[in-house]
Amino acid sequence: MPFRRSLIATSLALLAASPTYGQQSENTVRFAYGQSLENPNPYFTTLRLGVILGRNVWDTLVTRDLETGEFAPLLATEWQWIDETTLEMSLREGVSFHDGSSFEAEDVVATLSYVADPDNRIVSQQVASWIESVEQVYEYTVRIHTAGPAPSAMEFLSTQLAIFPAEYFTGPVGESDAPLPVGTGPFQYTEYTPGGDIVLSRFADYFATDAKGAASLDRVVIRTVPDVQTQVAGMLSGELDFLMGLPRDQADQLGTLPSVNVESGETMRIVFLQINTTETGPNAALRDLRVRQALNYAIDKEAISSNLVGEGSTPINAVCFIDQFGCTEEGITAYPYDPERARELLAEAGYADGLTIELAAYRDRNLSEAIINYLGEVGVTVTLNYLQPAALRDGMRAHTTELVQMAWGSYSIYDLSASTPVYYGGQPDDNNMDPDLIAILDQTAQTTDPEIRAGLFQQALARIADQAYAVPMFSLPIYYAGAEGLRYETYPDEILRFWNYGWE
Repeated sequence: MPFRRSLIATSLALLAASPTYGQQSENTVRFAYGQSLENPNPYFTTLRLGVILGRNVWDTLVTRDLETGEFAPLLATEWQWIDETTLEMSLREGVSFHDGSSFEAEDVVATLSYVADPDNRIVSQQVASWIESVEQVYEYTVRIHTAGPAPSAMEFLSTQLAIFPAEYFTGPVGESDAPLPVGTGPFQYTEYTPGGDIVLSRFADYFATDAKGAASLDRVVIRTVPDVQTQVAGMLSGELDFLMGLPRDQADQLGTLPSVNVESGETMRIVFLQINTTETGPNAALRDLRVRQALNYAIDKEAISSNLVGEGSTPINAVCFIDQFGCTEEGITAYPYDPERARELLAEAGYADGLTIELAAYRDRNLSEAIINYLGEVGVTVTLNYLQPAALRDGMRAHTTELVQMAWGSYSIYDLSASTPVYYGGQPDDNNMDPDLIAILDQTAQTTDPEIRAGLFQQALARIADQAYAVPMFSLPIYYAGAEGLRYETYPDEILRFWNYGWE
């Protein structure tokens, strides 16, 4: 919803004295993003920008209708479960890839077979690990055979499983002979430079459906601009047209200007601190339950949520977004802000004279600083290690991090299978490797009964809280800013649907 706040920095008003009108004449939107995209292929990045580009450049077999919440046709027109482990899908005819080749059944077979093979090492194997095999049964019909009951199959098919041409992949880890990634989506890659500009151009031959229409913009230019102040300056000078993920104070300031339209809203993204308790972890103190409980009691997440994050942020006690299937706070141990209790627990654990911990983070430095201050007040000295997302992920997977500030959006999937098992189910990002917890989460993937699944997820969330494997913080709203005249919409799933954007 649009909002206007009091001016904090007088200089902003001076900079904005002359309105900026963006790129209407070129029908282009220039968008700044704070982190560098390490890989343009959505299967080989966990960065939100990669998810956004994945939806604009590629299509999935099905999509979710934003009005009804139901799954809707996209590359597949019809589907049915023949039995508990066999999904048959009829494919759309007359669809072209960006390279001019025709979309056919063999493309679905090749893509899904590739990503389901763990030897090809997509970064989030859980999105495809449920696939046993894929076969073509008719010219435009495929069957997906699952490894067992697959309660989240349609969620993954509608979000993460983008379809590539059959001959695209030539080796593991996304190896390809193609100079740029190729999809069927409303935009196509026309330029990609690691750490530099990414240029998307409108795909003139895009098939349009009620669920996903053709693009009206001719181009979208994405620029890597790590510094927020530089992003804001670019918006005010007319060099940028759109920003995403602004800190609250910057959004408040921009919201006072008539030449900028600022919007905000709650998203699926949650902030939590992941605690490494593995035997090989670098900080033995974190293997003590009392220390982990102290970290929970030491941080006033409600104050950070209200004062720093702002409208649309809700404190959480369970490591999940409340609208996801399986997320609940019923029966979950809560740790209210109690610095005195935190000091008592640290003393009981033998750290009355203090403790040093390293916090790794990749975004929202203002939140990191608040966390560090709260922990410092109870005697925990924190050193901040600010990393690029890929480096942080590598450290987590090598179990060399201690405390990690995560902001997880679950790939915009409304099912807890896209969240809790990723960090606690024995997958690469698991920094606890609790066999009892892994066993519970394994069971959630082996039944399609919603009541049983919900009960198992509740057990898992309760164990995470009882063992204080994490410090749940709050949901994270997103603040956006668009240049005057730019028509854009925002959604809880954080997907920028550039095909719906345009200039007035």
